[in-house]
Amino acid sequence: MRTRFWHYHSRFDAVETVTRHAMNQPPFTARDGRVTNFLGVTIDPRIFPTALDRMAGTIEAAPMPNNWHADLAEWGAALRAVDLSGPRFTMIELGCGWGCWMTNLGTIARRNGRAVHVIGIEGDTGHIEMAKQTLRENGFAESEWTLVTGIAAGRSGTALFPTQDQPGQSWGLEPRFDASEQEAIELVASGRYVALPMIALAEVAAAEPRIDLVHIDIQGGEIGVIESCLDLLNEKAAYVLIGTHSRQIEGRLFDIMLAAGWVLDMERPAFLTLAGDRPEVTVDGVQSWRNPRLLPE
Repeated sequence: MRTRFWHYHSRFDAVETVTRHAMNQPPFTARDGRVTNFLGVTIDPRIFPTALDRMAGTIEAAPMPNNWHADLAEWGAALRAVDLSGPRFTMIELGCGWGCWMTNLGTIARRNGRAVHVIGIEGDTGHIEMAKQTLRENGFAESEWTLVTGIAAGRSGTALFPTQDQPGQSWGLEPRFDASEQEAIELVASGRYVALPMIALAEVAAAEPRIDLVHIDIQGGEIGVIESCLDLLNEKAAYVLIGTHSRQIEGRLFDIMLAAGWVLDMERPAFLTLAGDRPEVTVDGVQSWRNPRLLPE
């Protein structure tokens, strides 16, 4: 039966892309206490125990059309960014969580003979530790990755980030950018929020002459980052992959990116429920954009 995850639009064959990378891996075996995905990346089940505890010690099939973490549209677009890269693969993951895309795409790039530098920004310190563990367990040297604790944003400054007792309980934590000074003092004193630096993309991209992929999943803050960093993206970013959190955001991204000359490479809209008074997003959408200044036809 064809599920809704098959309904995407793309300029490339996502099924071929994912299948090719799944088939072109060296033999690997399952590990006790770990989930091994279709690319041979090993994952600690505590990252998402409700989905992964029962999968420990197994090898996961390719996402046709989705798995516990992402769907064919996002996997296909992410792997395409590696295909389009040169001898050195550099990516920045805004809202990197446990280092999923850094680890998976860096693993594929290294296996295909590329030098690698993967950069992640994340507000939850527990998730930062998960990302470090995941990268190390999958054979990355510390010189191949950079992790920054902070809130990905369009400008520098300070914002509030929610705390959680146990890392992995929630992966949709939304920062607060609009709190008054008094409200910020009260929220931090309550222990429910922590004040963190806002990290502008320009800060982490300054040393990179070219970025093969910018992956953005920042819980509704996509427009602020894209608008404030568009000149930088035009100059340095070959490919941008965005998890979208509303149809309004998706439409605004069309306006911004098309006007700037970017090419829409993959699109699957966010899924909604109409159960309440207002439409509510149940699954984030996916958009990937190719920069023809750096990746011409």
